Amino acid sequence: MDDTLAKLPPTFSGATVLVLGDVMLDRFVYGAVDRISPEAPVPVIAIERETAMLGGAGNVARNVAALGGRAVLVGVVGDDDAGRTLLGLIDREPSLDAALIVDAKRRTTEKTRYISGSHQMLRADREDRGEADGQALLKAFETHLREVDVVVLSDYAKGVLTPVVLKAAIAAANAAGKPVIVDPKSRDFSRYDGATLIKPNRREAAEATGVTGAGDEAAAEAADAILATAPNLAAALITRGGAGMTLAVRGEAPVHLPATALEVFDVSGAGDTVAATLALSLAKGARPLDAARLANLAAGLVVAKLGTDVVTADELVEAARGEHADPIADKIADLDGALAIVAGWRARGLKVGFTNGCFDLLHPGHVSLLAQAKAACDRLIVGLNTDASVQRLKGPTRPVQKEGGRATVLASLSAVDLVVLFDEQTPLNLIKAFRPDVLVKGADYTVETVVGSDVVLAYGGKVLLAELKAGQSTTNLIGRMNAKA
Repeated sequence: MDDTLAKLPPTFSGATVLVLGDVMLDRFVYGAVDRISPEAPVPVIAIERETAMLGGAGNVARNVAALGGRAVLVGVVGDDDAGRTLLGLIDREPSLDAALIVDAKRRTTEKTRYISGSHQMLRADREDRGEADGQALLKAFETHLREVDVVVLSDYAKGVLTPVVLKAAIAAANAAGKPVIVDPKSRDFSRYDGATLIKPNRREAAEATGVTGAGDEAAAEAADAILATAPNLAAALITRGGAGMTLAVRGEAPVHLPATALEVFDVSGAGDTVAATLALSLAKGARPLDAARLANLAAGLVVAKLGTDVVTADELVEAARGEHADPIADKIADLDGALAIVAGWRARGLKVGFTNGCFDLLHPGHVSLLAQAKAACDRLIVGLNTDASVQRLKGPTRPVQKEGGRATVLASLSAVDLVVLFDEQTPLNLIKAFRPDVLVKGADYTVETVVGSDVVLAYGGKVLLAELKAGQSTTNLIGRMNAKA
């Protein structure tokens, strides 16, 4: 238990972070590919749905809000559909304020990913990399600087954080006594000199310093080289994926923090979560080492999440106290928690599947059905009958295994991404709530007799009848066990 770290997240609600950088819109276009174009040897994607989310500096701000802080986002958008969509997404975040410059001569940076199954086929970018209106950006930055506690400079090399803007913003923040955290893109780290902390990943650090090793010694050498390049930079934190992080504070020996994730489900957005946690921690007076340790915990939480890219202050407190649930337990959720997870999946354009059952004594038939179900989607939800529901369906001697045990066994399978218990006779309410893209049942049903098939087909979803393994059933298994007894 670490009381020092556990005491920090509850204070985040009193902190405000100014995020200046390249704001972008992340779009996901999801569809099926079942043929090659007759016009050229390229796949044809039949588009099923599209989703959008805040990207770049916008995602850092969203992470700040998710952790309980307030964010002020300064950047540039175009007078276009993408810009209006982005502003609409910001309006949905009550703790995120926008101070965006609308430039009619500039396109909103937009990344569109085309995804089929679990594979990204293509990414198409719309962007202008020319220098943005630095005078307008600095005016917005300086207007809000007095009301914030810390600054994050989120650089994606799209023309917002020019050398002039960087120098002026860092100088203004230093004069106002506000810590500055930099998420860099340029290979020339000297342009960020004067910041409090710079947070490159391992690849960015290697490109900036020429130090390419993967071990602790190489990471320490790279961090020292970064501080030598920018003599007024206070600290460098190199994020190293599964190898953890390395923090070098000027005048102190480098510290290596091991990765905390027990299992990795999705690394998307982890860097933004780290930046947001660092910012809020420093805003509340944490030492760089404690801020890095808490950010390391946050990174471990976010990569273990199922499709989401934010963590909450409560989750960080649990992690700091050593109380956070293991990844298997994280897969078991009530309806409200599950809906939040599924919303994160859909924000990434992931195809969601659903199947259900009692799963009393797991056997090869169950494993086969679940494997077929997962093959048809990116994330699979399993609706699990409660003990009371099983008794109503199967009789007073069932289930053999209680619902907690059944849920844990299911959650331990790699094919299963989420387990949700339901007490009704059928999972119809869950199906209506989740609106899965694919509904899966065994081939002993017909499409017409699958509960919820009419609902799913009505909004354009699909129903899959999985092949059954002959002779596999829980009833037969229990019968054989009783016969031997």
